Amino acid sequence: MPRQSAAVYRRRRLVAVVGLILFLAVLGISVWLLVSRPWASAAETAPVPSPSASPSPTTDAAPTDTPSADPSEEPVAEETPGVVACEAKDVVVSAVTDADTYAAGQLPNLSISLTNNGPTDCTIDVGSSTQVFTVSSGADVWWRSTDCQENPSSMIATLAAGATVTSKVPVVWDRTRSSVETCAQENRPRAPGGGSSYHVAVEIGGFAAAATKQILLY
Repeated sequence: MPRQSAAVYRRRRLVAVVGLILFLAVLGISVWLLVSRPWASAAETAPVPSPSASPSPTTDAAPTDTPSADPSEEPVAEETPGVVACEAKDVVVSAVTDADTYAAGQLPNLSISLTNNGPTDCTIDVGSSTQVFTVSSGADVWWRSTDCQENPSSMIATLAAGATVTSKVPVVWDRTRSSVETCAQENRPRAPGGGSSYHVAVEIGGFAAAATKQILLY
């Protein structure tokens, strides 16, 4: 066979090299597509709904032990009624003195006794602003504790059912005639002695004693 020229060999080698380059390029692109999976990236970054990501129902968000705002739904049995105020029909008020007769110069000490004859405990204002002591001789009122009272105050106390209590700090009568105009006077008229009879009336918390207590001054 005749020998081919060098130009033919060069053309054949060039075609072979170009073919090899094209083959390698196609092979590289195929491998890159298989490894990198560019279509999968969009699907993987898209959010996928999950049951845990769904919002909880409104009823589950509220605590099950939250008390009702409607007071009418509260059990009535849990309400504790308070102690009511004393009534006149249940309270017995009495005047108390430290003696029945007083020698010359002795000053009567006056107190108040309270008895709750009702079936339940009750409250009463036993403060000095509700206490009134009145000393009379017949129709003549000699002395009243409120005429010259200073700094009266209120004090609510509970009086137990069936209990009897007596004021601890007595009010002292100085055996003189009182009036709001003569509180600062030192020479107020003095009550006659020699066995003179006087009656002590008391009132507290709006309740007055049914009877007076008699005392004798000498």
